[in-house]
Amino acid sequence: MVVELTTVADDEVVLHVPGEPRAIVHRGLAPDTLYTFDGVDARTLARPGGELLARVATVNDTHFGEVECGHIEGLEIGPVLQVEPGEEPYPEVMNRAAVEEIEAAAVDLVVAKGDLTTFARAEEFEAFLACYGRFGERLRYVRGNHDGTAVPDTAPFRVDVPGLTIAMLDTAVPGRSSGTVPPEQLEWLDTLAAEADRPVLVLGHHHCWDPASRTREDTYFGIHPDDSERLIELVARRRSIVGYAAGHTHRNRVRRFPATGEVPFIEVSSVKDFPGAWAEYRVFEGGVLQVLRRVSTPDALRWSDRTRAMFGGYYPQYSFGRLEDRCFALMRG
Repeated sequence: MVVELTTVADDEVVLHVPGEPRAIVHRGLAPDTLYTFDGVDARTLARPGGELLARVATVNDTHFGEVECGHIEGLEIGPVLQVEPGEEPYPEVMNRAAVEEIEAAAVDLVVAKGDLTTFARAEEFEAFLACYGRFGERLRYVRGNHDGTAVPDTAPFRVDVPGLTIAMLDTAVPGRSSGTVPPEQLEWLDTLAAEADRPVLVLGHHHCWDPASRTREDTYFGIHPDDSERLIELVARRRSIVGYAAGHTHRNRVRRFPATGEVPFIEVSSVKDFPGAWAEYRVFEGGVLQVLRRVSTPDALRWSDRTRAMFGGYYPQYSFGRLEDRCFALMRG
């Protein structure tokens, strides 16, 4: 039996068996301890010092309104997947299951970081609110490149939870897949980070360009290279910032740049297809952990396992990422 190690937390290990609609969950574990389950070695995360102060959940790329997945413009490898006649649309299945899991986790804040819709239709945003609105005042969101004017432009804004400040940026540019961070948002973040009385986690839809890249294109798929450099320089200078987390790429990946040391620049996979996930941030007095959660109701796993076949079967290699891209400590060296 092939078993995938999906998640490690400071007290938990979660495995999945490809093709089986269930999660194998081991709870009540000791932190920073090596275990072996079903022939798989897994070390729990070291627990930061002090008390657990808060839990924050994030989702991205919910894509309400989507009916087919497996498309990338200019790269039609296939297969293109859709639900069978009479089946419920997969964004509804995946997001409803994510909401149920997040609700069970008793989080203090839920943040959706863009691409809430697919075609920027008002009814798609209404479907997002109908699904996630049960969190009431705990729900905050920003728009992504798919959202156009259907999602209100409310960022930048901050949300404080015990032990952590969430700083939200709006990186979307109407009509473009690429993103930006305008000077006024950088100035806002600079001031917030300078005055912060607790660690700051910055969230936005688009990921940063790598300053070590050999190419520098105005059409870069993430944040424009100029703005990426300015954001990275700001993070290097403001030591209260412990990470920047994005969606957009539908993958789990962490990069660290020389200028910012151990600060992670994070990308989190989408809710809607493999692995079909949301991210939990556990806020302790002494630090923050990211714990990626694969949406694990039977219906959700049946759909997300089908999407492993996308892009000639290579999609899991791209989207799942390494364990250290999914579950890790946010640290400031």
